[in-house]
Amino acid sequence: QVQLVESGGGLAQTGDSLTLSCAASGRTFSPYTMGWFRQAPGKERDFVAGIMWSDATTYYADSVKGRFTISRDNSANTVSLQMDNLKPEDTAIYFCAADIQGLPYYIKDQRAFDSWGQGTQVSVSS
Repeated sequence: QVQLVESGGGLAQTGDSLTLSCAASGRTFSPYTMGWFRQAPGKERDFVAGIMWSDATTYYADSVKGRFTISRDNSANTVSLQMDNLKPEDTAIYFCAADIQGLPYYIKDQRAFDSWGQGTQVSVSS
């Protein structure tokens, strides 16, 4: 398994921007489909965004489409989540996850991801 460490969370106000980063180590990064998931207080963990290992095709939850951008840098072994126009409902712990040679069919299913980071807190005030 690849080891993942998230960074970049913090406090923000409505309309602000934050960028989350996830650094991978321990395995070759390029064959991993990467995803961001989040868990708000008292709620289940949900898919936010994903990026394919094969062609960098991106996928987004409807709630963040047009505001969040996922990207990857295989040379640096990192995946990032640029979050613009933040809203209070974006408040959650954000997790980075990896699925080796993951397929598009499973990219929104957290059960397909077998490596997870520890999470980073994002709090957005109104």
